[in-house]
Amino acid sequence: MMHQRENGIALVLVLWVLVLITITSGAFALMARMDQLEANQLLSGTQAKLAAEAGLNLAAVALRDDDPDPRIVADGRAYQLQINGVDVEFSATDERGKLDINSADQETLTTLFSGHGMEVKDAEVLAAHVLDWRDSDDIERVDGAEQESYDAAGLPVGPANRPFMMVDELLQVMGMTYDLFRQIEPGITVYSRSDVPMPAFAPVEALMAIPDITRDEALNFVRQRQSQSPDDTVGVSLPNGQTVMAQGKGLTYSIHIKATMPNGVWEQLETTIRLGGDPTGLPYRVLRWSEGFQY
Repeated sequence: MMHQRENGIALVLVLWVLVLITITSGAFALMARMDQLEANQLLSGTQAKLAAEAGLNLAAVALRDDDPDPRIVADGRAYQLQINGVDVEFSATDERGKLDINSADQETLTTLFSGHGMEVKDAEVLAAHVLDWRDSDDIERVDGAEQESYDAAGLPVGPANRPFMMVDELLQVMGMTYDLFRQIEPGITVYSRSDVPMPAFAPVEALMAIPDITRDEALNFVRQRQSQSPDDTVGVSLPNGQTVMAQGKGLTYSIHIKATMPNGVWEQLETTIRLGGDPTGLPYRVLRWSEGFQY
């Protein structure tokens, strides 16, 4: 009887050992599988990033080309290509099509802000705040804001009294909200030195700085402009009747690139470049660079 009991206990122990071995083996197999998936994801992400950077270089070459046939139109229209089996979609926008926040006057800034839903009076005040931020003096203009106003509002940073170095600095201007900044950001720049956007390249967000144009009219204008062939000599008209034609070739461009692998893994770049070469030997100089998911 005692012998049978010992045999039963030994059998239970063996079964428990088998269960533990099975669980351990399964855990190791699962970890190995997860490591493999992680490695594949990392590899695919790296390949997508390299394809996106290759697409950027190809876009830069096309923008520099003096032959109009291979040269892309930098008005935000999308282009597709394949690089070693990776789908790459990119678009370029000539910075002359955007509103330079260092050059625009108060009236134009007011039109931009009100065109994105701000009350006209509030837009006038915010425009004055922008001008006081970028001017070199401490004299507060009508509806403006200098250091004393920022201190009274409890804001930790006051006006820089210099030109904006990047568009993100607008978020530090008193009265600028994050939601409004997100709306206008695709249409503003610090690189064009133009006090009005050039409609031939302007995105919808920049067109809202032009008086007497609604968002629907701006959307329709951009759709018509992007549907035109690059060699079409008939311009598109703004709502005020002005015929818009591309003028010359710019030097500074914002480029958006998304590269998608066959397995769905993707990487994207948002960059601003200036053509003309840099000390590294590239045919362009990078002014702004961000990658991955954008807000």
